[in-house]
Amino acid sequence: MSHQSLAKDLFEDMGRKVAEASAQEGDDDTKVVDEIESLCMNCHENGTTRLLLTRIPFFREIVIMSFDCPHCNFKNSEIQPAGEIQQRGVKFTFRVDSQDDLSRQIIKSDTAGFRIEEIDLEIPPGRGQLTNVEGILSMIADDLEQKQPERKDAVPDLYEKIEEIIQKVRDMGSGSKLPFTVTLDDPAGNSSIEPPTELRGGKYSRHEYARTPAQNEALGLGGGSTEAPATEIRPEYHATQMYPEMPTQPMVNNVDDDIVENQVYSFPATCPGCTKSCTTNMKMVHIPYFKQVVLMSTVCDHCGYRSNEVKTGGEVPEKGRKIILQVENKEDLSRDILKSESCAMSCPELNLSVEPGTLGGRFTTVEGILTQVRDDLRSSIFQDTNDGGDSMDTMTKQKWDAFFGKLNDAIEGNVKFTIVLEDPLASSYVQSYTAPEPDKQLKVEDYERTAEEEEDLGLKDMKTENYEEPTSDK
Repeated sequence: MSHQSLAKDLFEDMGRKVAEASAQEGDDDTKVVDEIESLCMNCHENGTTRLLLTRIPFFREIVIMSFDCPHCNFKNSEIQPAGEIQQRGVKFTFRVDSQDDLSRQIIKSDTAGFRIEEIDLEIPPGRGQLTNVEGILSMIADDLEQKQPERKDAVPDLYEKIEEIIQKVRDMGSGSKLPFTVTLDDPAGNSSIEPPTELRGGKYSRHEYARTPAQNEALGLGGGSTEAPATEIRPEYHATQMYPEMPTQPMVNNVDDDIVENQVYSFPATCPGCTKSCTTNMKMVHIPYFKQVVLMSTVCDHCGYRSNEVKTGGEVPEKGRKIILQVENKEDLSRDILKSESCAMSCPELNLSVEPGTLGGRFTTVEGILTQVRDDLRSSIFQDTNDGGDSMDTMTKQKWDAFFGKLNDAIEGNVKFTIVLEDPLASSYVQSYTAPEPDKQLKVEDYERTAEEEEDLGLKDMKTENYEEPTSDK
């Protein structure tokens, strides 16, 4: 079904334009390039801007722009997303520990910030780029070097410090200073880092998050009393078409001090996708042999945004908890599983590792959580679930096919495997078929949290007793 932009009277629909350009490609894979005469900002003569509307592997439609001035030979290139702003922001974390990792593709939109964690170097949002890890490090070093001759004469101390940073960045880009970690944070959700073919613990994570009001305002999605533009969505994605039907009348906060188990409560919220008013529904349920958890669901009838999460409460336990489940047969795939937002999940036999925060809080089954991991990861690797990945090199495609093949066998119950949940807040759970008697396929271990986990959870700064007294420095 073709979709016409509501702003068609003012601007052409870029997504539709990309589809038309792709349809015009011939057998020789030539693409349509538009040329526009434009002003050179370096010498103020006229140059040429070339626009290529295309689809990027592992991502979505983008506009590649290249400017060339024949008078002063000034050149510039950047990218812009051709699609819409996504409903949630996205943050990628990638640990570079080999030469192959330097060639991982990076799509950095003009709203994304880039960081090198080891040297605390942050590149604020700016021009969009289609490059790789090595390329973006080289660009950073080149930009830092531009004013070095002037700094050497005017501010020698600053020159030396920046020179040291430049050398570190160059060493990282050449592969002589490994490992290091980079993060890419895009509130618009239009950036990406190509996943590695081996998902080891701490190697790669993709975390979606709801934008803050300030981020929405910076993206032009609201601010003050300004309403977001109207959005057309398919009828089946409206809240009124869901079962059970979601309430459409203005909601009031009906959450009182006494929250009753298994009763649905509603309170007004703001949609993170379009910033309009919506309703969040909340229900407290009790998981046998575990504790009470809160199920939260948000549906926006304006833009179709939907989310569901599980929140666990109670006091912070003294120790973290590790749960190991041996999946022996298809019946084990039906076990209930609660993965909290702070929990890391891994399956050694499947070479699968999911970092904390990647999936948010989820209450589902073993089969359900593996299916979600597969679908989310596949959508990041390929353009869509039906894409064969023809743009990949043969070896990379074979590795991904083997990985997804093992994951599909596990989901169908054809292979035995182990699921390991490691939660520093002990807020995760796997159903036992023999409770309250011990389950031979389920092993639960308590462990001492590391200093890094304590720091990440903010527990070192938390003071719950004698908090009215100032903390004395030790």
